[in-house]
Amino acid sequence: MTDPVFHVPDLAAQLATHTDGASGAVFTLPATETKHLAVKRIRDGESVVLTDGRGLGVAGVRTGETGGTVTGRRVLPYTPAQPTVTVVQAIPKGERAELAVDLAVQAGADRIIPWQADRCVARWDGKPGKADKARGRWEATAVTAMKQARRLSGARVDELLTDIADLPGRLDPAHRHRVLVLHEVAAQPLADTDLDADELVLVIGPEGGVTDREIAAVTAVGGSAVVLGPEVYRSAAAAAVALGALGVLTPRWSRDPR
Repeated sequence: MTDPVFHVPDLAAQLATHTDGASGAVFTLPATETKHLAVKRIRDGESVVLTDGRGLGVAGVRTGETGGTVTGRRVLPYTPAQPTVTVVQAIPKGERAELAVDLAVQAGADRIIPWQADRCVARWDGKPGKADKARGRWEATAVTAMKQARRLSGARVDELLTDIADLPGRLDPAHRHRVLVLHEVAAQPLADTDLDADELVLVIGPEGGVTDREIAAVTAVGGSAVVLGPEVYRSAAAAAVALGALGVLTPRWSRDPR
């Protein structure tokens, strides 16, 4: 079994204070992760992995039976997945919203853009501050899922996208993009789609499906409607299933494990 992962946002700053690198360096975990050490019953001398969530990872061992200190052994190699995958996720209802994020991050999503699709029942654009609170929950879920999946780099959660026509403004113009909207009646199978790009953008509609206007907006910027397979998935599960397919159809799963 791989070693449990703990999130230390200032890991790079802590590492920089040790001229000899990670070996023998003592790292301090945040209070939330110190509690997590106790919950998982990690004992003195047991192996753990620390990450800043941006690709930096340090393998080490817990120091002592209490407190949140870890003695480092080595900096872990990290190779980002290529192509990267951004998930544009229509906001599901209730607890399925966090489930969608959890599953997508475990499956390897690099970025998640919450999307207020035309047929979304759940709304973030109501009371002042509602979108910020909801996004905060997605960010916390993404960190938990990153640790569960033993990832060294998590998924960034962007601000709310209110119209899919504005998606091009969220994409880096220096990258080659392939925008794919998953649609159950599309004629083009994902397995037969050209996936040669720097970044793949998966557009996941709500339970009521994407509208003709939204599909037209995607195709107007060079995107395509594709069908994932014969089954129809819930909005919360579709991105994870698609990411699994992309792991096989692209080099994303060809990286050497730690």
